[in-house]
Amino acid sequence: MDQNQKNLALSQILDIEKLKNVEKPIDKANGLPNECYTNRDYLAFERERVFCSKWTVIGVGSSIPNVGDAKPYNLLGIPLIIIRDKDMKVRVFHNVCSHRGFKLLEKPCKLKNVITCPYHSWSYNFNGKLIATPHIGGLNKHQSTKFDKNKSNLKEVRTKIWMDIIFVNINSNEIDFDQYIKPLEDRWSKFINKNDQKSIVYSNDYGHFSLEVKSNWKFAIENYCESYHLPTIHPELNKVSNINDHYHIQGLPNRFAGQGSKKYEQPMKGNMKFNNFPNWEKNISKNSEYVALFPNVMIGLHIDHFYVFWLEPISMNKTKEHMEMYYVGNDSANGEQLKELRKENSRFWNDVMLEDVKAIEGMQEGRQSPVYNGGNFSPVMDQPTHQFHKWIANCLI
Repeated sequence: MDQNQKNLALSQILDIEKLKNVEKPIDKANGLPNECYTNRDYLAFERERVFCSKWTVIGVGSSIPNVGDAKPYNLLGIPLIIIRDKDMKVRVFHNVCSHRGFKLLEKPCKLKNVITCPYHSWSYNFNGKLIATPHIGGLNKHQSTKFDKNKSNLKEVRTKIWMDIIFVNINSNEIDFDQYIKPLEDRWSKFINKNDQKSIVYSNDYGHFSLEVKSNWKFAIENYCESYHLPTIHPELNKVSNINDHYHIQGLPNRFAGQGSKKYEQPMKGNMKFNNFPNWEKNISKNSEYVALFPNVMIGLHIDHFYVFWLEPISMNKTKEHMEMYYVGNDSANGEQLKELRKENSRFWNDVMLEDVKAIEGMQEGRQSPVYNGGNFSPVMDQPTHQFHKWIANCLI
């Protein structure tokens, strides 16, 4: 199907002119039309053009820390396996046996040496190579001259790990990841360098929580990009860091957007606090930045901790949000002395994200209105959110 045919198919679900309106200057633009949040047929286009064609997040490496750790992941119906191989490399494969298409892995597990299909016991090593085909030539005949194992290995997915985040490009059609991430790395070079990236450590005790939200995944990104909602949705946070303390982030090329604050206060317990990133410039020690890296990960960067808030789309109106917490060095991330401080920091971010839930679920309910035109943007306050809308529209058309 060529591009014209794809656009014709999409036009049967939503008005292409409405998508084009999204790309107008912000004072003349409308947001994405309702169908992008409510139409089940539309989701198939989004899966193909956004989640399969871009660098999409499906988890973090710390969720499979040891050799043989494996877990399944469902990307809008596409079954995948995430596994740590014997060289400690994270690999992602399509979760399907090459024999009869049986799903290989149902739940997270610790594998010893192979991935074995429950159907006929075909087995693959952690590099995806088919190494055992029991009885393929008849009873107790495990080889066949008419069958070439090398043509039946697992299908590996293009994968990149950055800051412990697992990115995949299902269709293998996006630019190289190092080129893709360079604009954000360049922006953050005044905060952290590549050596600092290696110093982050996952918190094993208060390092993860998840939320199930009754809304489309895009609303979480839209909400995260702007500080406009602080006074109404986060009144306590607004007392410490209000709109005037925030600034917009619009990464070009158009791959990320968000907001920053100039009023970050490090959490402390007595005179104890988390380690700082060593190369963070002193004149911006109170800056923190909150970037949505499109399509589905939100990152919070602070002088003393880093979080990854990634989205697992379940359906048009259901999303699972995953929070992963990191600190600088193991004594901050897992040392006993700072355990209560980690607990409090995790509670703080959990409370903030819970406050956002009512906002994004309210937008989902509002999209049922037939008169809603996709929304109008504040030319001053909504620039990062408009950028995300334009990115989605550009992916679709």
